[in-house]
Order: sequence, then structure tokens, then C-alpha cells
Amino acid sequence: MSSPKAPVRVAAVTVSDTRTARDDEGGARLRERLEAAGFVVTLAAIVRDEPDELRAIVARVCDGDLADAIVTTGGTGIAPRDTTYEAVDALLEKKLDGFGEAFRRLSWDEIGPRAVLSRAVAGVHRGRIVAALPGSPKAVALGVDRVLAPILAHAVALVRGDRKDGNHAHD
Repeated sequence: MSSPKAPVRVAAVTVSDTRTARDDEGGARLRERLEAAGFVVTLAAIVRDEPDELRAIVARVCDGDLADAIVTTGGTGIAPRDTTYEAVDALLEKKLDGFGEAFRRLSWDEIGPRAVLSRAVAGVHRGRIVAALPGSPKAVALGVDRVLAPILAHAVALVRGDRKDGNHAHD
């Protein structure tokens, strides 16, 4: 993984059966918001909403040490083809329950009761933070700007075992 002083490297992955590089608004917003927050997007990909494809890209990132975190967009709903939540949840060695709770709490302010339909999830897999966000560009911006950006560098440092970042009040 990168050194403690290096920017956090993030793999941005769109999960969709229909999106292409030309019309992937959620993925474009994800990369834009991650870079605006000071992270380095080291990999951008689109995979079909198939658990095996998502697991393969996560394995590729981990095996090749391509990123410190993996953030997905799409496939977190409750439609029959939405399998991102199950695929990510099954990979997590440690779950960050507060991630989904915080995302839904903030989403409630924007979209009301429909926020409960969001299955945003995050945790740790093989020494990386993995977070799954919904596919809408507004949801991506909310998730990155209000939940991920403020905590990601600290979370990566904790996963690495680096306790020198000075913010340990609630570890």
C-alpha cells in the first residue's frame, strides 16, 4: 500500500448492466468527487451487476496493490438485478455499519422515506476500505462529500495500523 503521507489511492467502479463509458454519469461523478476531495483515482472501471465480476475487480485491485480503497456506484437497490450489496457484504471482514446508517440519515434529508431503500455498505477487505454507493449522481456526491471524504484517509490509516494521524477519539 502507499506510504502514510501519500494521497489515498482509490479504485472507482461502476456496477451496471447498461452503463458505458459514454453515459456513466454516476461513475463520472464518483471520480470527480473523489479527486475534488484530494484522493487519487488509480483505476476506473465498469463491471456488470454480477457478483463474480465485482469480486474479480476487487481481487485485481488487492492482488496488484492498485488502491487503498475501492468505491463502487450502482447495484445497491432492491431490484432483482441489484446484487452489489450482497457481493460487497460477503467480502467484508469488518463491517462499518455506521457508513450505511450515516448515508441513509443524510439521504433522508434530501429524499425522505425513499432513503430506506438505499443499501449503501462499507467495510474492510484484505486491508482495503470497500464502500458501495447507489448509482445516482446525487447519491454519489452525497456519499463521497458528506460521508467518505471526511473519514477515508483516517480509515485507511487505521487499516494500515498507522496510529500517527492524531485522530483516535473513537477508534
